[in-house]
Amino acid sequence: MRSLKTLIIFLCCGLLMACNTMSGVGKDVEKVGESIQKSADK
Repeated sequence: MRSLKTLIIFLCCGLLMACNTMSGVGKDVEKVGESIQKSADK
């Protein structure tokens, strides 16, 4: 039972880290899109 709780805790931590990483990727993609729009406007 204890190993199951430990596994669940590690999985939850992994999911939180993955969400954080995906958020960072989304911000990077947004910045790239903005720079493309700025260069297209010129």
